[in-house]
Amino acid sequence: MQFTLNGINKTYEGDPELPLLTYLREIEGITSPKDGCAPQAACGCCAVELNGKAVLSCVIPMKKIENGNVLTTEGLGEYKQRVIANAFVEKCGVQCGFCIPGIVMQAKVLIDKNPSPTRDDIARALTPNLCRCTGYKKIIDAIEYAAEAIREHKEIPKPTSDGKIGSKHPKYDADKLVLGQAPYVADMKLEGMIYGALKFSDHPRAKVLSINTAEAEKLKGVIKIFTAKDIPASHYHGLIYRDWPLMVDVGEETKYVGDVIAGVAAETEAIAREAVKLIEVEYEVLKPLASPEESLKEENYKIQPKGNVCSTTVVKRGNVEEAIKNSDYISSGVYYTQLIEHGYMEPECAIARPTEKGVDVLSQGQGVYEDQKQISEMLGLPIEDVRVILVPNGGGFGGKEDLSVQGHAALYAFLLKKPVKVLLNRAESIIMHPKRHPIKMDYTVGCNKEGKLTFVKADIIGDTGPYASVGMKVLERSAGHSAGPYMVPNVDVVSRAVYTNNLVAGAMRGFGANQVAFAMESCIDELCEKGNFDRWQFRYDNALKDGDMTSTGQVINRGSGVRQTLLAVKDVFQKAKYAGIACGIKNTGIGNGMKDEGRVKIEIVSDKKVILHHGWTEMGQGVNTMAVQFLTQETNIDPNIIEVRIDTKENASAGMTTASRATSIIGNSIFNACKNLKEDLKTKSLSDLAGKTYEGEWVCNWTTKPGADVKEIITHYSYSYATQVVVLDDDGNIDTVYAAHDAGKIINPGLFEGQIEGSIHMGLGYAISEELELENCVPKSTMLRKCGILRAKETPKMEVIGIEVPDPHGPYGVKGVGEIGLVPTAPAVANAFFQYDKTRYYRLPIKHRIKKNK
Repeated sequence: MQFTLNGINKTYEGDPELPLLTYLREIEGITSPKDGCAPQAACGCCAVELNGKAVLSCVIPMKKIENGNVLTTEGLGEYKQRVIANAFVEKCGVQCGFCIPGIVMQAKVLIDKNPSPTRDDIARALTPNLCRCTGYKKIIDAIEYAAEAIREHKEIPKPTSDGKIGSKHPKYDADKLVLGQAPYVADMKLEGMIYGALKFSDHPRAKVLSINTAEAEKLKGVIKIFTAKDIPASHYHGLIYRDWPLMVDVGEETKYVGDVIAGVAAETEAIAREAVKLIEVEYEVLKPLASPEESLKEENYKIQPKGNVCSTTVVKRGNVEEAIKNSDYISSGVYYTQLIEHGYMEPECAIARPTEKGVDVLSQGQGVYEDQKQISEMLGLPIEDVRVILVPNGGGFGGKEDLSVQGHAALYAFLLKKPVKVLLNRAESIIMHPKRHPIKMDYTVGCNKEGKLTFVKADIIGDTGPYASVGMKVLERSAGHSAGPYMVPNVDVVSRAVYTNNLVAGAMRGFGANQVAFAMESCIDELCEKGNFDRWQFRYDNALKDGDMTSTGQVINRGSGVRQTLLAVKDVFQKAKYAGIACGIKNTGIGNGMKDEGRVKIEIVSDKKVILHHGWTEMGQGVNTMAVQFLTQETNIDPNIIEVRIDTKENASAGMTTASRATSIIGNSIFNACKNLKEDLKTKSLSDLAGKTYEGEWVCNWTTKPGADVKEIITHYSYSYATQVVVLDDDGNIDTVYAAHDAGKIINPGLFEGQIEGSIHMGLGYAISEELELENCVPKSTMLRKCGILRAKETPKMEVIGIEVPDPHGPYGVKGVGEIGLVPTAPAVANAFFQYDKTRYYRLPIKHRIKKNK
């Protein structure tokens, strides 16, 4: 068949059913169309133009393009490439970037047909496309800006800045991300590379009696079948406990449907996947435990050797029982939040290649140094023989903290002495990686007749699935944030992470704080209803100020900005007919007695190149951009000559990119590294310093463990604060979300707004539409479109208000902003709905409230 591809005549004689996406990526080597969910056609990352229409190439067979014209971002022409890329960079319309090339193609087709699209036109045109990072607002800004330039045949200048703190410096590598020119792991090919695929458990709980690989081994192109017996050393990985098997062996039990039984290495991905289907596993199927309540029954089996309670965190201050007796108003309720899929657009993928002594791994994970440790233990290698190189990923939100395919790729490459790529499709990703914890919260909150809070009592139970992941830390955060950003004199909270055979639950943006915010803020609104208190004033009067205590007993000495965020939204809240309000608090740093630390290395190559080495994962949040701005602020080095690298070979170590801590720790580390560099720059040029390296680190080792007998409780080194107001229209639908957020110091206004807008979008989905439903521990669906992620036309208006109350430990006063953005959203939504229909909502999501907002 004949067709044109980016203006070039092509002839194709292969399988007529081959998806166009596969042809483009695997045969032509055009990787700007991304595979986010093939063949589900749900994410739009694979969008290309075919005969003047935007189509999803993952479901277009080659037979449908005969005599057609196919266009990708590579064929847009230099002018449109330049204008569209500069528009997205200028308007901060790109974060992780994975979805953007598909969105660019939708935008191109729209502008060709409608040179003057309205914002509603753009939102509707983006219906086939999902973005998990941005909240769409800045994407629409960018398309509107590009359309105007193209319509008038104008240029959009390449965005620049001085790179200093406070400037809207262009996101690092953003122009390449827009056009799909920055490769993700799945886009990469190494010479001689083979492919891996995984055989997952057919049951949430079953004893593996035998694994028959004979038929799979006969398939032409299969190189080797792997089972647990092939692992040289440790079979188990895990971020806190090494309890998660890389593969389940014969005689062992599977604990959830995401457990891996075997793996295949083959010449192609298609052959590897076909071979997986031929692996026969004999099971003794056992009854799974599908709820924490079942798991807590003494007569039921123990999922982990120590029992079914993964962790218990207790926070007690004052005399709650006495406070209950003396309170004038009391609100009680049992609140439930749901299991949530992260929904990052890029599924998991890793490439490993053998070296003389070990392996190199190209990882998209959220902690390359943690990957390195776990892989070295698995292979029985000295840690220096495992090198992990970060490839900036297509979204994480906590879901890429745990080891996934990195371990399998490393094992196969190490044993076969060949480079191996292992990637998950969307359905596999959904069953394998950890989710947001569903949590049951039995809350009782009281106040006196003056409207001052008197106590919080809560029993919190989180379903953490069968493996620890970071579940105990999530439920620890729930306890630590259980009173919200308020001064409460009496606290009695028990928070437990409980094992089940459901999908693993672990880190996800908000990390336990957003669940308890839903309960606490709902109770506060009910207290206001009972006592006839003004809802804004009640929150202001109880808000943490310097000298007040958090739920754990930590005294906030400096930096509480919650009252300032309340003041910022006071007018809009009080003028609205139907409005909900909620406040939020979110820690920066792991804390709770654990060390927070990070190192950087600044390598002076020449007067035209400076390399900044660090260990944090760039996943759209802009940590590389922050790093460049910190370095430029300290040294006046031109930001355009700074290159950022994350590679364990450099020993610029950091922990997991989590807890909204990367910006503050990397900033302090750069500040310390620059002390000697700044001295040298007083008398020498960069050319004179070529070949020199400057190192710096920052360590917080002064936080205290929960329940420790200490003079001063310091649960975390820093906190962020926020207030959000959700305004409904006269029909009871969400019209606008106003979000006032205390960032301490706003390093980059565009990226700050983008982080908050993306968080709000995720928080709205959490409130009204998102849920990954299970039946007998198995997902009812592994379709991305069934996860409930809001699309552009369903996303309401958002207004972000930046507040700056400096933190004493943050560089330039910085606080974390990556997670706080969604902490108040769901309770503000629920409280708004109460104002409209007088119904108190105790369970998320509030699904009947979905409406296609403009």
